[in-house]
Amino acid sequence: MINKILLVDDHPLLREGLGRLVGAESGLRVCGMAGDVQEALSMVESTEPDLVITDLTLPGRNGLELIKDLIATHPELPIIVLSMHDELIYAERVLRAGGRGYVMKDAPPDRLLEAIRTVLGGGVFASQTVTNHFLRALSSVKGPPAPGFPLERLTDREMEVFELIGQAKSNQDIASRLGISPRTLDAHRAHIREKLGLGDGNELTRYAIRWVEVGVIGG
Repeated sequence: MINKILLVDDHPLLREGLGRLVGAESGLRVCGMAGDVQEALSMVESTEPDLVITDLTLPGRNGLELIKDLIATHPELPIIVLSMHDELIYAERVLRAGGRGYVMKDAPPDRLLEAIRTVLGGGVFASQTVTNHFLRALSSVKGPPAPGFPLERLTDREMEVFELIGQAKSNQDIASRLGISPRTLDAHRAHIREKLGLGDGNELTRYAIRWVEVGVIGG
């Protein structure tokens, strides 16, 4: 049996590289490649893939929104995220949205192939780091639960904005990368400051940069 794989990433060279990796595996065939959410939704209808592999950062609407759209219309379609974003923050969001696997882009190629086989076989794939993190969280809870990690209050789009701020990207660059207007970006920044209890834009920038550098705030 040949399983058809749809690849979604806005970098053509990466798509081609993934296509060669996946296409070289017995029983797998790349049935299409998309660069954004709308193209991906259209190709799902036309190619009827058995599995979708998507990045999180896409122009316009993001990969989490793609997952939610696909789960609403194709609830049995398995989806794996292949991303550079911190798995300890995003893996849970992906699984909650309906995704079935999360692989970091800097993982060995065999890790992605293992994820594909696991998910096509009906399983869920996450790294041992993510699994251990969730198990520690479950086993350490005694009595009333502690307040949630502050970044959990952010929406998926706000989390993208926050991470780009932490990478010291300019407002113009962030708006361009996410396909949003400067006014919309300003609104996201305001919501992030409010949810995290930050006073002004400078405090937000310092907080975001620290988070990107050390991977956690206030732990």
